[in-house]
Amino acid sequence: MALTYDPVAGPDFSAYLKPRDGGAQDFDVLVAGAHCAACMATIEKGVAALPGVQSARLNLTTGKLAVRFRPGEAADAGAVLTTVESLGYKAAPFDPGQASEAYDREGRRLALSLGVAAFGAGNAMMFSVPLWAGLFGQELGPATRVMMQWWSGLIATPCVLYAGMPFFQSAWRSLRVGRANMDVPISIGVLLTLFISFVETILHGRDAYFDAAVSLIFLLLIGRWLDHQLRAKARSAAEDLLALQAPYAITLDDLGREHRKPLAEVVVGDLLVVRPGERIPVDAVVEGGSAELDNAMLTGETRPVPVVAGSAVQAGALNLSGALTLRATVRSEDSAVAAIARLIEAGTQSRSLYVRLADKAAAVYVPVVHTAAALTFVLGWGLGLGPREALLRAVAVLIITCPCALGLAVPAVQVNASAGLFRRGVLVKSGAALERMAEVDHVVFDKTGVLTEGRPRLIDAAPALVAQAAPLARASAHPLAKALAAEAGRPRMAEDVAETSGQGVEGWIGGRRARLGRASFVA
Repeated sequence: MALTYDPVAGPDFSAYLKPRDGGAQDFDVLVAGAHCAACMATIEKGVAALPGVQSARLNLTTGKLAVRFRPGEAADAGAVLTTVESLGYKAAPFDPGQASEAYDREGRRLALSLGVAAFGAGNAMMFSVPLWAGLFGQELGPATRVMMQWWSGLIATPCVLYAGMPFFQSAWRSLRVGRANMDVPISIGVLLTLFISFVETILHGRDAYFDAAVSLIFLLLIGRWLDHQLRAKARSAAEDLLALQAPYAITLDDLGREHRKPLAEVVVGDLLVVRPGERIPVDAVVEGGSAELDNAMLTGETRPVPVVAGSAVQAGALNLSGALTLRATVRSEDSAVAAIARLIEAGTQSRSLYVRLADKAAAVYVPVVHTAAALTFVLGWGLGLGPREALLRAVAVLIITCPCALGLAVPAVQVNASAGLFRRGVLVKSGAALERMAEVDHVVFDKTGVLTEGRPRLIDAAPALVAQAAPLARASAHPLAKALAAEAGRPRMAEDVAETSGQGVEGWIGGRRARLGRASFVA
């Protein structure tokens, strides 16, 4: 999408604004570098404070910041991008393809960093083990001990500097704008550990901690990589649903010629053709033809729904029989399937009580832990410890109080639970619903169809009749026909099959014409 540029005001991002009901406008932003609850709270608070912004919600799974502007007020999309970047994060108008590519690139980078850290930890310890053995009366000579320390440092240092870049870069972006995120104490602790270790080695001290520095980076990267994989699985839930849409739409021009068009290019009023076995590409109204649709993905009901001219149909429904001519009523991004995908995304980023508590605890972590580390150094030195010993204790405070588990555990559990329930057919719109479920003691359902698996199964049928009907059943996409064919195993398919919408199928089996369907059609 092309942008206009004003030399004074800068680029014009108004083309990315999406109008909503009531006069509100939405602006989606791709945010890079946000990994924890504290990052999310900082970004949302900063953007929500802008004039005209009604709400700002960041989804760590997709990296999408959803901003809604109040009806009737000026929507300054450029100010949103500027604010996010001023907080130390990269920002750009959200593009699904670009977001997916960036997410995959981050995963490859984390995997490579994890491998480098594992190599460094293993090999640095190879030289540290002889030093540890001195604790059991097998003391090395001074020259040998210093040599082991140098070799450990030469291996660990480049591995730490490379593998720790995800933390170092995040910390630097935060400090550059006068803020401190959770990666700041991690980076300070690791780099100070390397510094102290080199000082100890140069001064022929007894202990060096090169292996500890690279091992800490290795363990932190394991957590971040696992979190990345978890969010990738959760992110795929909405993508799996959107994948059930038709990959393209077949449109008719004024001369009746057919053209394939990407879903994103379908506009309201386009005339579409959907044949048996294809899914409805966008919400539409039937202009011509009749058929039966499988709406199980949308409603949970397994019974096919007959549609005729004038019937409204929704994206994602499967055409079981009969060619349909449709008139598009919405764009693909406003279809029923896209709305369900947005509900799933809302469920993964809605905050429950425990998520809010974790956010509050993470928000006060950075100032508290830095103050504690500084007091540890001052008090240690004041109580008679040397500066080296006091600094070692201060660094230990920074390292052992790493709060990543606090900021990630509750949101990660909520995201994983929402995605897992969706794959089992349960749509979670609010994370708080998961908490309320613990207090439920009665469940009331108003429909029976939604309690089924959506796959009819033939019961109590004569094997001889099943064998006779199976060749015709295999040629049909009707759910009941599929159940009959499944009962018969792998029957041969009938020849010259023709399907009559809402009635049944007709074909030739062994030289004889046969029908399968409604009693009136068969008789």
